[in-house]
Amino acid sequence: MKISTKGRYALRLLIDLAEHADEGYVSLNDVAKRQDISKKYLEQIIPVFNKSGMLRTNRGAQGGYMLAKSPDKYKVGEVLRLTEGSLAPVACLEDGAFECEKSVDCATLPMWKGLYKVITDYLDNITVQDLLNEKRSKYANDYVI
Repeated sequence: MKISTKGRYALRLLIDLAEHADEGYVSLNDVAKRQDISKKYLEQIIPVFNKSGMLRTNRGAQGGYMLAKSPDKYKVGEVLRLTEGSLAPVACLEDGAFECEKSVDCATLPMWKGLYKVITDYLDNITVQDLLNEKRSKYANDYVI
């Protein structure tokens, strides 16, 4: 399993929106500049979140995007499944995968199931708020005199 640019940028987008939530609707231009991500790329990610109800959208001069829920309600696993599809380490564990004829005797299947459980348990227990808190604590004592 390798997380694509889309998944990584999606998380950065949500963290940025959480960080700037007190500003109301945030424009993609602002996010793109702060995150050093092309606006065009962000425009490809937005529809995924709009379909899932994760974002609120406002059009017009004061338009932009904001989180529909508080950042502690967004699980990283959920975000990555939306952007990446399955997080399964092997094809036979993906949703809707046809069962391999060797699965009954597969010596490695229990290992892959265990890895999948570790991945999903880990990612489903981290929220966008956790990532934002980590970012803030990293820079909390970073000051210059």
